[in-house]
Amino acid sequence: MRKEEIEKRIGSVPLFKELNREELSPIVEIAQTRFYKQKMYVFMQGDPLDRVFFLHSGKVKIYKTDLSGREQIVSVLEAGEMFPHAGFFRKGLYPAHAEIMEEAQLAAIPIDRFEQILISYPELCIKLFKVLGEKIIDLQNRLEEQILHNTHEQIIMLLLRLCKTNGVKADEVYKITTHFTNRELANMIGTSRETVSRTINHLKKKGYLATDESGYFLIDRSQLKEQII
Repeated sequence: MRKEEIEKRIGSVPLFKELNREELSPIVEIAQTRFYKQKMYVFMQGDPLDRVFFLHSGKVKIYKTDLSGREQIVSVLEAGEMFPHAGFFRKGLYPAHAEIMEEAQLAAIPIDRFEQILISYPELCIKLFKVLGEKIIDLQNRLEEQILHNTHEQIIMLLLRLCKTNGVKADEVYKITTHFTNRELANMIGTSRETVSRTINHLKKKGYLATDESGYFLIDRSQLKEQII
């Protein structure tokens, strides 16, 4: 891929958006662009952690597995996001699997060289810390949901979270732009597929949630939010 195209793709990532061409140059020099098809793995849990990835297009599912092989979905990432968020300034292993959900274009940067760039550009380092801080707050909120709310409420709060992370506002509702199965939703909060199915059907009957002709969720966010207040 031409350097100009790499620069364009790297420059579209929110973390780098405010950098000028000269500031982007060292990042472009070390970035490697990669194309992945659906179901391919970017990395697997336990692989040596040596690169950070920036998603230009497509979608990536981040999930962990326990010793029994049970899946726990951490997040579904869309264009503009970076991953993994753990691993900077330390050696280690990838903490989760990264699987392609939709054909994706990624930029990969070796962590050791990226860390040197962060040291050279303090403002970039500050922006990265803000991103990491937001992720920490999100994880804290998820933990609080599991401790303080029952499963029905956790499913509602998951749907509300997806409105923010994987949704777009369409008229008076939010359209979730990723197809999630009931099993995948269940794996996000550690419950059963049957429980999610019952809750989704209940919310549909109440008119808080529907699906369009393509099977995407349409969520009345304001009405749904009232169910947990």
